[in-house]
Amino acid sequence: MAREELTRLTGNGNGECGQGDCPNVYRTASGSFIVQGDLSDAFVPPTGEGLVEIPESVLREAVRALGW
Repeated sequence: MAREELTRLTGNGNGECGQGDCPNVYRTASGSFIVQGDLSDAFVPPTGEGLVEIPESVLREAVRALGW
């Protein structure tokens, strides 16, 4: 899936990175989410999964963008 196929919910000029490339929350066409952030080593996830860490402010921005 290309980034252009995702709806960017955060990082549109109001967040920690402004128009930059970190951290961000995206929504897929099927309604799931892709989260971009710093890699975390809090625990070892199952094969095929990964952990990222994002600030609370980014999640709040995503919720506002969705109107929740």
